Amino acid sequence: MINNIYNKDCLLGLKELPKEFIDLTITSPPYDALRDYKGYDFDFEKFKLIANELYRVTKEGGVVVWVVGDQVINNSESGTSFRQALYFKEIGFNIHDTMIYKKPSANFPEKTRYYQVFEYMFIFSKGKPKTINLIADKKNIWAGQTSFGNSSFREKDGTLTKKSKIKVKEYSVRTNIWEIKNGRGFSTKDNIAYEHPAIFPEQLVNDHIISWSNDGDLILDPFMGSGTTAKMAILNDRKYIGFEISKEYCDIANKRINGLYPQLKLF
Repeated sequence: MINNIYNKDCLLGLKELPKEFIDLTITSPPYDALRDYKGYDFDFEKFKLIANELYRVTKEGGVVVWVVGDQVINNSESGTSFRQALYFKEIGFNIHDTMIYKKPSANFPEKTRYYQVFEYMFIFSKGKPKTINLIADKKNIWAGQTSFGNSSFREKDGTLTKKSKIKVKEYSVRTNIWEIKNGRGFSTKDNIAYEHPAIFPEQLVNDHIISWSNDGDLILDPFMGSGTTAKMAILNDRKYIGFEISKEYCDIANKRINGLYPQLKLF
């Protein structure tokens, strides 16, 4: 069961998983009708069934990273991303963070709106996240300097306590807006992956795996696509399981990750 990508509807696959089985889910579901996913139908009713199953299979303290965007229909954004986020909250998930995946450029210039260069990355947790490894790679301008003046804080009884000066670290925790390069050569070096219309950038998936899981954890992607989540799970010493309804995409994903195993230890 583990370390496999199954060619099947994810709803059927999720129903076969045990309760509280998954540590971390990272996925990007079909965005309204923005992409052709081999005829896969993903309306809101189907979404709700999948979300319910995700809640069931997620461990207490587990996290779901849901990367999603909206289609413009009749001169209005669909709002599907918000509807989905609120439904996740309705069924018991916490909205731990609302993050932004910022792309370096706009793919489709608009004449009536500012260029669209981001997607939402909702971080849902089942209770308090059991793993939080925040990435600290934001360079501090004042690195090595000490704080100015004598800062203080007020105690409960109203008295002031002076704090010693603090030396500024070289790096601090990054913001919740991640600028990740995408496109050919940036999302991945695996040319076979570009047969899929919407590749998950490897760096994006890698950083979420680091942030919300530990070595040996089980990572799920119910919309596996070209296999990026599986690949990055392997490279980070995690286990994985995935579902992909398109046999063509499933074959691409399996070819992409099969070449990794000779160089890596198996779980």
